[in-house]
Amino acid sequence: MTVKLEESWLNLLADQFEQPYFKQIKEKLMQEKAEHHVVYPPGSQIFAALDFCPVDKVKAVIIGQDPYHNPGQAHGLCFSVPLGIQPPPSLVNIFQELHDDLGINPPPHGNLESWAHQGILLLNASLTVRAHMAASHAGIGWQQFTDTIIKRLSETRENLVFLLWGSFAIKKQELVAKNRGHLILTAPHPSPLSAYRGFFGCKHFSKANEYLKSKGLEPIDWSIK
Repeated sequence: MTVKLEESWLNLLADQFEQPYFKQIKEKLMQEKAEHHVVYPPGSQIFAALDFCPVDKVKAVIIGQDPYHNPGQAHGLCFSVPLGIQPPPSLVNIFQELHDDLGINPPPHGNLESWAHQGILLLNASLTVRAHMAASHAGIGWQQFTDTIIKRLSETRENLVFLLWGSFAIKKQELVAKNRGHLILTAPHPSPLSAYRGFFGCKHFSKANEYLKSKGLEPIDWSIK
């Protein structure tokens, strides 16, 4: 697996690609291929979240657990699905909260690339998954890599918004630099199992924009293009 990455991230993470854990990731993915397992997302989209958002363009970070594991769903952005794929239940609930918070009508699709283009880093903690096996690559080394992303991004930049949904993502706040003025917003996961315990009504989208404006930064257009 050759790492092809947007230049600013390549510079920020350059020392990681020769670490033992990253070699372990490569070996695992090569083994999966050799054993004819299907892995999502496609290889060209594994680092899509980073490729859409150069380091200096990031405004907000949303953290997911791992990619969707059914055919056609995963394309490298957490919670997002490609055009033509039915939005999964958690994404439907995100759109519901978006409507309740900002009055934005749910879009006819679940592709969040318009968010990524504006500097929303849609980062899964694990960047790959074996087909039909949720969290199957959670232990192969990806989390060391994505934890490093969160740490270094938060140390390099100021005044970012971290939207952490669910207990898994909320634990990641420990990685966020405390002295760089970042805003951390936490809520239950938007899954149908937990959305009614406080994700609905969290108003994270308006809170993020109020914070960005208070820092003299351009607010996010949360409507889905």
